[in-house]
Amino acid sequence: MFPRLVIPTLAAWVVGGALLPAQQANPTTPTAPANRLPLPAPLAIPQPGPTNNAPYAPQSILPGGIVLPLYPPGSPQLRAARVHEAEQYNLSKSVPGRINSIVNIHNPSIEVHTVDGGVSTGAAIILAAGGGHNTLNVGTEAADFVPFFYNYGVTTVILRNRLRKDGYEPTTDAVQDALQAIRLVRAHAQELRIDPSRIGILGFSAGAELSAPAALFYSGFDSTNNAPSDPLAGISSRPDFVGIVYPGPTPFRRGANPPIPADVPPAFITSPGAGDRVHAIWAAEYFNAMLNSGVPNVEMHIYGNGRHPGDPLPDGSRMTGGLTHRNGIPFGTWQDRFIDWFRDLGFLQKSGTETKAARDVAEFVKSPPRPANRQP
Repeated sequence: MFPRLVIPTLAAWVVGGALLPAQQANPTTPTAPANRLPLPAPLAIPQPGPTNNAPYAPQSILPGGIVLPLYPPGSPQLRAARVHEAEQYNLSKSVPGRINSIVNIHNPSIEVHTVDGGVSTGAAIILAAGGGHNTLNVGTEAADFVPFFYNYGVTTVILRNRLRKDGYEPTTDAVQDALQAIRLVRAHAQELRIDPSRIGILGFSAGAELSAPAALFYSGFDSTNNAPSDPLAGISSRPDFVGIVYPGPTPFRRGANPPIPADVPPAFITSPGAGDRVHAIWAAEYFNAMLNSGVPNVEMHIYGNGRHPGDPLPDGSRMTGGLTHRNGIPFGTWQDRFIDWFRDLGFLQKSGTETKAARDVAEFVKSPPRPANRQP
């Protein structure tokens, strides 16, 4: 007779010849052996520079960044009483070393991330992160784009502009920082292997309150910052393109009608729709002003589903911003539409060749269309 087989029930498992309750053997919650070493501490966590008597030296938030202060020491744009203060980093609690946002910016700067010469298009995108002018969300709305744009041969420039929370006025101080950043990148175009005719700015939410006016007010900025003592005198702050992503109020809010320069740059505009209605309205105001004036190469995508970054979602999570995929909804692919537009205008062609954007701007300056009749 064959011996009777003993088969453990579902309530027990055979482990090393002994029977243990099934719940103790859950493979998803293994018990670490007593001799297993703990995880080491994360390495290379970014740190702000020190506060001392000298102007604060902004640090790179990503490896390999080239950091340039926007203004020289002693510039009247800087507050002498605070320019020495260190920036403050808000680090992710779950991802070691990831900087979510920065505050206490008194020596504004840019951080440049170049691409290999073999893939470079010569294009450079200055990123103006959002944060309601209270913080600068350099994680999702800046740092994440460095590898994304690298794959398209585009140099990424992270702007660290001054904030309302730190005592500055966004419509003047922060907009000036954005225009100064464009001049500074253009001034160093040769060393950075950038085509000086392919430099633009892409702004998110509060950052779009910098990119939108940058498209309109560059001429006035250049004329008032052209003293012989200015090291960037004579270098244009005009962006060759602008991006306006779920924007804060633009210069066209509430029916305002500022003059549109003849050589206004092309614009890419995007926002969720009814779920982020106020930002969609601000996006549409900018688009309608450009469309009424016949400005070429202005493209807008308003998505039916989506919320503003930080807004609560039905599943209890919150809407993400910048490059992150948004719970599977189409708005999470806006960056692909941006690349389509960017390629269509010739910015991804070989560096040094004239872009379609430049040709169309020249034609618009030469023969602007008559504004559309606003009356029904």
